[in-house]
Amino acid sequence: MPDTPVSEMSFEQAMKELEQVVGKLERGDVALEDSISLYERGALLKKRCEAKLKEAEEKVAAITLDGDGQPTGTKPVEGL
Repeated sequence: MPDTPVSEMSFEQAMKELEQVVGKLERGDVALEDSISLYERGALLKKRCEAKLKEAEEKVAAITLDGDGQPTGTKPVEGL
């Protein structure tokens, strides 16, 4: 597994590594201590993916629409 801090990963990087972690755990051919470390890393990766998705959802929700439902621009999202 890469040693990149989870907090510095893009959504795509975190998701790719999370898929690798899940694959290794599902195969069951990893020693117990390694499984625990993988599980902990996986939990951090999952949290990162969820945070990045929430951030993206908030940005999408901030797109303003006119009466016909057409995008008219964006408004700042509080906290971003």
